[in-house]
Amino acid sequence: MRILLTGKNGQVGGELQHILSELGETTATSRSELDLSDPDQIRNTVRHFRPELIVNAGAYTAVDKAESEPEIARAVNGIAPGILAEEARTAGAVLIHYSTDYVYGGEARAKPYLETDSTDPVSVYGKTKLEGDLAIEKSGVPHLIFRTSWIYGREGKNFLRTILRLAGGQEELRVVDDQIGTPTWCRSIAESTGQIVVQLLKRGDGSFPETVAEVSGVYHMTCGGRTSWHGFARSILGLADPKPQPQLVGIPTKDYPAPADRPAYSVLSNAKLKATFGIALPDWEEALRYCLRSDI
Repeated sequence: MRILLTGKNGQVGGELQHILSELGETTATSRSELDLSDPDQIRNTVRHFRPELIVNAGAYTAVDKAESEPEIARAVNGIAPGILAEEARTAGAVLIHYSTDYVYGGEARAKPYLETDSTDPVSVYGKTKLEGDLAIEKSGVPHLIFRTSWIYGREGKNFLRTILRLAGGQEELRVVDDQIGTPTWCRSIAESTGQIVVQLLKRGDGSFPETVAEVSGVYHMTCGGRTSWHGFARSILGLADPKPQPQLVGIPTKDYPAPADRPAYSVLSNAKLKATFGIALPDWEEALRYCLRSDI
């Protein structure tokens, strides 16, 4: 199977590159090789490589910066997925795409979001990611949209690395404690994606696109459980045990102003993913332990 992967230098994309290369002839692209803000470049790249599976791990993920760069964020997050979907449909290929918990409004609630719940993004980033999801659904291409949350890993720019960096030079860390979500290790996302692709390749007597078409849609893909950013930081410091240990102070969102609003609650239910594919990512604290103990 010929596979085209975008965003190979991102957290999820970097992990996917290793996994997908075992499943087929994989062409992995970075921004310098495939600029997702350039529609013509997207079309030319897909037509050149003629992939049977496109995995779009590329995205504009600078949540705060998106507020001042909405056009670029929309080009990458909103328009590019629709073009990839159109090209995949024309080529008879399948599209896998990664979305975000930030498509939800995050109002106070007592239960995790289902895929059928209403979306109401509160930031440019969330709005542009939702636009991309809807464009894929509208295209009619066989697709899987995986919405995930609070992605981290041992490389790249993410909350885990920020806390570990700051812990080495500050006596006190002030971290928001009233935003609730689920930290998700990028490797868990990539491994689960690979398992699903293998499962679908083996399923049924039809072609791969026909098999995917039977289960096309949005799926939540996060680790289990929930916490706040403060709780996430506490677990990071507890497991990494930096010396000296900084004092961790919980603060409300209003005391940490940022250009972009974040959902106050964005825990996602993974019940549909498990019911359809029999796959459940580990609890977030278990995944964090694996991450900190793993080789890069």
